[in-house]
Amino acid sequence: MDILLIAGLWLDGSAWDDVASELRSLGHRPVPLTLPGQGDGSATATLDDQLAAVLDAVDAASGTPVVVGHSAACSLAWLAADARPDKISGVVLIGGFPAGDGKAYADFFELRDGAMPFPGWEPFEGADSADLDDEAKRAFEAAAIPVPEGVARGVVRLTDERRFRVPVVLVCPEFTPAQVKEWIDAGDVPELARAEHLEFVDIDSGHWPMWTKPAELARILVAAGTRS
Repeated sequence: MDILLIAGLWLDGSAWDDVASELRSLGHRPVPLTLPGQGDGSATATLDDQLAAVLDAVDAASGTPVVVGHSAACSLAWLAADARPDKISGVVLIGGFPAGDGKAYADFFELRDGAMPFPGWEPFEGADSADLDDEAKRAFEAAAIPVPEGVARGVVRLTDERRFRVPVVLVCPEFTPAQVKEWIDAGDVPELARAEHLEFVDIDSGHWPMWTKPAELARILVAAGTRS
């Protein structure tokens, strides 16, 4: 099974190294993506450029792949479901939720010189980063890639209602399945409220389980692909 891996903001494909190793040991083919503007040296990339790279990977995959999005990239994974609803077997969302049509992709933090740099750890204090030690945090900061403005402020466009038929597994790291269900019921996550096949999987980690729980996360991804 091909499993496409899309990391969140400031990260390139190397964020998945440990998970990819586990997936290969389980007999699957991981495809970690380094997106335009987040690892390829381009400072002028747009959200459309990143989506095109994801769709190229979907089209090049063997069979119908599972598309995995982490954090803000949950919206990219969902955009892939919208653009290729018949060509992917399922979507796994880790620690994030898909933005709705017409919403900004990731306009969360201050922009400087045409990009959104990593804002430091203060916004992620508490459950998000509690399982990262100081060494891991320093490594993250050193490797963090500023997100181009054209990505951060890109507008999500969803057009195909068939996306709601694509099976979705939501992996809950720093929050619980019960909390997510409350948010969905309150109308805070309208895209997932309309998903026809939605499962929740808890993982005892902070916001970046690909580093702190790679083996467990790999098993979750394989199980999600098997169920879809």
